[in-house]
Amino acid sequence: MNAPTTRRLTVAQALVEFLAHQYTERDGRRHRLINACWGIFGHGNVAGLGQALLESGAASRRGETPGAPVLPYLQGRNEQAMVHAAVGYARQCDRLSAHAVTTSIGPGATNLVTGAALATVNRLPVLLLPGDTFATRPADPVLQQLEVPQAGDVSVNDALRPVSRYFDRVTRPEALIPAALQAMRVLADPVDTGAVTLALPQDVQAEAYDWPEEFFADRVWRVTRPLPDADALADAVRAIRGARRPLLIAGGGVHHSEAEDALCAFADATGIPVASTQAGKGSLRYDHPADIGGIGHTGTATADALAREADLVIGVGTRYTDFTTASATLFAAPGVRFVNLNIAPFDSHKLGAASLVADARAGLEALTKELSGHRVDAAYEAGYGAAKADWERRVDAAFGAADDSVRPSQTQVLGALDALVDDTDIILNAAGSLPGDLHKLWRARSRRQYHLEYGYSCMGYEIPGAIGVRMAAPDRPVWALVGDGTYLMNPTEIVTAVQEGVPINLVLIQNHGYASIGGLSQATGGERFGTDYRFRAADGTYTGAPLPVDLAANAASLGMHVLRAGTVGELRAALAEARGANRPTCVYVETETADTVPGAPEAQAWWDVPVAETATRPAAVAAREAYDRHAAGRRRHL
Repeated sequence: MNAPTTRRLTVAQALVEFLAHQYTERDGRRHRLINACWGIFGHGNVAGLGQALLESGAASRRGETPGAPVLPYLQGRNEQAMVHAAVGYARQCDRLSAHAVTTSIGPGATNLVTGAALATVNRLPVLLLPGDTFATRPADPVLQQLEVPQAGDVSVNDALRPVSRYFDRVTRPEALIPAALQAMRVLADPVDTGAVTLALPQDVQAEAYDWPEEFFADRVWRVTRPLPDADALADAVRAIRGARRPLLIAGGGVHHSEAEDALCAFADATGIPVASTQAGKGSLRYDHPADIGGIGHTGTATADALAREADLVIGVGTRYTDFTTASATLFAAPGVRFVNLNIAPFDSHKLGAASLVADARAGLEALTKELSGHRVDAAYEAGYGAAKADWERRVDAAFGAADDSVRPSQTQVLGALDALVDDTDIILNAAGSLPGDLHKLWRARSRRQYHLEYGYSCMGYEIPGAIGVRMAAPDRPVWALVGDGTYLMNPTEIVTAVQEGVPINLVLIQNHGYASIGGLSQATGGERFGTDYRFRAADGTYTGAPLPVDLAANAASLGMHVLRAGTVGELRAALAEARGANRPTCVYVETETADTVPGAPEAQAWWDVPVAETATRPAAVAAREAYDRHAAGRRRHL
């Protein structure tokens, strides 16, 4: 009997080879699970994973292993940003392909924490491979080692435990085998996916071992479409048939499951209106008769009015965050009930719902079949149709500008972009005042056109996220919409876009401060304290002249082609030029501070941000009185 064959490789070399042979498969289509590895090297990974990635790529270029899969390397500038790029890639790939990220020990590893939290909150896969301190402890402490007097086995990488869906520290070569397999299982599981961390001590990375060849065989992780339980499905159908004012809320799970066509068929058959969360926007085209736009604190007047009166809410692939529920005040009808279709039991049971645990597409198809012949009352359908038409007229008015020679408002910037794009464009944003405007106003034309990272709403996501999205969708124009506050947080990956030739478009909006938090501060009695980018005045406050910061010049210095737009007309021309460009391009525009967003969000749907219970300043006293009025409307759906 022949002995099992082995291959002698270092731990890092074995991991790179293993990752190159991992695949997902859904609906008969196969995808590389880990398509590339981002990395910044230091003493914790340069001689381990760095050497392995070099050797893998060099062997491929020399043709020593014809046809063998390799793991491409991507150079980043900031560890957090590399995770953001990986997350943008994974989301655009419907979670079926992902990227890895390797860092050195110390600050390189801890810089991963924010990105990891973003990935896990949004249920998006990314593989993190931080270097770690010596497993054998030949010298203790080593450079950048955290010493914990009461625990010798703790390192800074343990900060990644609470923000990872799976964490392991590989302290022996042979331990890589079960750790790597568990990592792939979690990354490919739509219920459990998120950030996965394999901490790799720097000495273990370079240690050689005789690996069984089976470890490097092609391995397929099948992503299935679980069907709903028959009894649960019958309960859901009964509830829908019995509802007079049902409302469906589409969350990010609709996109992840590629369930848009199934949702369209459901809406066509039943006439049930469809509102969307930030992650779910675009599940229906904006011009579909049943699409009523965003819901919740940043939702449309149409969607929020229907939500207040709904007697049944059907959640599909949504986590029901406080922005969606208006901090538990939006669903106000007496006796309102919930049916939740979600692949994750944790989410399907929220709000005391009748739980339908299933893949979004499979579940919607089953519901449509069982509801054959059922349709909402014609008067209900006509009512929300008229409200939708009225809202679209208000959006037209907000987007328009009477004079092309004036400086645009932020809403008019969106209007100019709306008039330019088609179904292929992708709009990306994460933080500031733009998410609220986009959720209310953007007219999503296709699946995955609307890319808002609002689970973690992380400033600095937009530029690296756009790089990842464009890598996943190389034939689609990608627009990163960025305010000045977000830009100053993390502009460094512009260099990466230039280096890799990734032609993202950056719309850089200068409004001299944190516009979103400034508005929130004013609403909660904070009087916009510390939210403007201005010189200090004589009284010590930041109320002097705007800072003389030239962000356009900064973007140009990092290698971007920059177009400055001072008026609405110049903006339209610059956006058109950027869309046709084949290199990273920035459109810089300074906006009017007064905006034209229709409807006051606080009048439509509340967001619970506690206000000082005792205060002497009149603004805070008035804000507390308003807070108490709104808080009285909170309810628990049990």
